[in-house]
Amino acid sequence: MSAMASSASRFRCLNAPPLRTAAQALYTSKTTIRGLATPAGEAPDAAATKTKGRPSYFKDTPVPTLHEYLDIDQPLTPAEMLSLRPRTAKVGKKEITRLPSWLKTSIPSPNTSAGFKAIKADLRGLGLHTVCEEARCPNIGECWGGSDKASATATIMLMGDTCTRGCRFCSVKTARKAKGSWDLAPLDPHEPENTAEALRRWGLGYVVLTSVDRDDLADGGAAHFAETIAKIKSKSREGGGREILVEALTGDFGGNLEMVDRVAVSGLDVYAHNVETVEELTPQVRDRRATFAQSLKVLGRAKEKVPGLITKTSIMLGLGETEPQLMDALRRLREVDVDVVTFGQYMRPTKRHMQVEEYISPAVFDAWKKRALEMGFLYCAAGPLVRSSYKAGEAFIENVLKQRKGAVEGEGEKKAEKEVVVEALDQTPKDKLEEVEELGENAADGEPFVDHPFSYFHFGGDFPPNSGTGRTEKGQSVLALRGKEGAWD
Repeated sequence: MSAMASSASRFRCLNAPPLRTAAQALYTSKTTIRGLATPAGEAPDAAATKTKGRPSYFKDTPVPTLHEYLDIDQPLTPAEMLSLRPRTAKVGKKEITRLPSWLKTSIPSPNTSAGFKAIKADLRGLGLHTVCEEARCPNIGECWGGSDKASATATIMLMGDTCTRGCRFCSVKTARKAKGSWDLAPLDPHEPENTAEALRRWGLGYVVLTSVDRDDLADGGAAHFAETIAKIKSKSREGGGREILVEALTGDFGGNLEMVDRVAVSGLDVYAHNVETVEELTPQVRDRRATFAQSLKVLGRAKEKVPGLITKTSIMLGLGETEPQLMDALRRLREVDVDVVTFGQYMRPTKRHMQVEEYISPAVFDAWKKRALEMGFLYCAAGPLVRSSYKAGEAFIENVLKQRKGAVEGEGEKKAEKEVVVEALDQTPKDKLEEVEELGENAADGEPFVDHPFSYFHFGGDFPPNSGTGRTEKGQSVLALRGKEGAWD
């Protein structure tokens, strides 16, 4: 009787709700584990069970047919070039656009790395910064990688490496204003002397100085700019050396035109200030304190203060600008007598910056170069990788400045402007004439060139058709007429 009572008691305990639930869970788990067991000899191959990566594939957009490739006498028009969009790549669910082939550039090679390292060592040893590094310029390998430092170009960035502006295209570090004051180091009083010493070591004939914006300073750094220019000029003349030509790429000094005057009269040769984009896109592209109209005032004031000063600006393409907007920007730049303009492709530095709206083809850059020259600009460099201080333009401007100085200082009779340009071309190294190789390359046969001394030329005289350049007598390249007397009208 007692045994039966004990058994009934255990049965009642197991049927109690909490214990019954636990027993069922234990039974189910054992059954599941037993059912999923795999015999020792039937284990799957580890390679077969490896997790596959996200699928990636490429697709090509429509390209010219084989017949169009073979028909070499009919080059693609700019519109056709624009229709050839870059390839896209799909990684998982995300589709990305690959850069066009014309935007690929090489890193410094072993043959040129010695010059690259030497310049970098000089900069670090003297505590100097360059916009080449801070702005991640794609041409740094080409400009710094010359066979010797004298043939290299570096744009020195003054007043530190941190800017008080926050433009949406620029990768230079930006300072924040905390509790009404800027957390920025004071200017280095030794920087003007160190900059002049570095340039003396390199033996350059032409140098570009730029700076971060320093809205924390009362004069925006104008006095620092002027002192650096004076030091460079003075040190380059020591020991009977040749004088370095200086280009200063400045900010807008907050619209303070007196500071523009201070830099303009400091002895520099080229005053540069970049408008960056068309007026309609300026609020989205540049810092809110910068305006298109204010930049025009800076460029106009520099020319007004020193009429013989060359003024220069740069415009990025690919931000969503339209043709009428760009034409209007060029027209307004000519109204304030800007001499030099450069066009380059906007490249997104990081994901934090503005996206690229369009990759502009080289043919379109060539078309804008032609338009700029026809509008009366002294010089125009245009190309996907061209930047405001690209060395090809500097070589040309350097020689124009030398010829102008020679005419002013009385080395013979004052030369006509056309002769000045031809002499400048003659003295410009061939490897730096990519931007000016043929000033009339886009002119149609039989059509006169625009009669402007620094763009296209209208030549008189009886020259045989297609002599030397593939142009008729009204389309001769300036290079084909070097040294020929009586070639000018």
